[in-house]
Amino acid sequence: MATMTRVFVYESLSGGADTGGEAAGELLAMGQAMRDAVVADLLALQTYHVSVATCKLAAAPAPLARPVTPHEGESATHFVRRQAGAHDLAWVIAPETDGLLAALHPCVEPRRWLGCDLSAIEVATSKHATLAALAAAGIATPPAFEDSPGVDRWVVKPDDGAGAMATRVHRGRAAAWADWRVRAAAGERAVMEPWIEGCALSLSLMCGPRQAKLLCVNQQQLHADAQGWLSFRGVQANAMPPADARYGALAALAAQVHGAIPGLRGFVGIDLVWHARIGPVVIEVNPRVTCAYVGLSSTLGRNLAADAIACHDRARAAAAASCHA
Repeated sequence: MATMTRVFVYESLSGGADTGGEAAGELLAMGQAMRDAVVADLLALQTYHVSVATCKLAAAPAPLARPVTPHEGESATHFVRRQAGAHDLAWVIAPETDGLLAALHPCVEPRRWLGCDLSAIEVATSKHATLAALAAAGIATPPAFEDSPGVDRWVVKPDDGAGAMATRVHRGRAAAWADWRVRAAAGERAVMEPWIEGCALSLSLMCGPRQAKLLCVNQQQLHADAQGWLSFRGVQANAMPPADARYGALAALAAQVHGAIPGLRGFVGIDLVWHARIGPVVIEVNPRVTCAYVGLSSTLGRNLAADAIACHDRARAAAAASCHA
């Protein structure tokens, strides 16, 4: 009888990472939903033993999965290193904030890590570095609009923030500069850029070593309150049919981004705005599973966990072939 492959699934919020008290709210629910979607896909393949990181704040994982918990006072990095060493594969879902995803990557041997290379994670962790890499590849980004006369709103946000976290939209450049200076004085690394008017979208990609496949185009739901603070209200996955006139340009954009940031692997998200005149303007790249993953395998009629593992296997084979060339 063949030995089943052991997979460790770690989502930071539901897995017990220190979140400064934020995990008790909507962020925990989103993290748990991503965790459960990945676990469901792995279990559906019926060829994997699945262990799932959990904590007292999180709901129990699927019955066929084995729950694992960190020791009292154990750090996220130590916990992930300990569990990854006892499994054949590790699938880590964590925000780029405070370098968490980048810090967890070295805790897992490359042959076990399901996801993006560390080099890609490090670029995507910094919004400034991400936009610089994309602009160098000829991809439209917000800084290209800095001198446009029609820009009247500006956004300030953490350089390593995830989603709409601590993001504020200002009427006028002066107010945005004042916000940026306050954050800088407090030791925060923030970016300031023009607010791009248009339709907020995201792309879900499956990335292999040589190409990226556009899985679907999603509609982002964002809200700015009276003070300009931005919040993420959810995502409508697979919201744009391939027959849409914009779809071809977005598929081409996915390939461009994949080429601009080497090392993107597995499931990757791209946040963008479709500008009426320019077309797609990329806001950030998420080198990990995003909220759009939830329910997407069923919607697309394909098991995305199987696709992610296949991408991992191809990348390992390509690396081995390169070493022996």
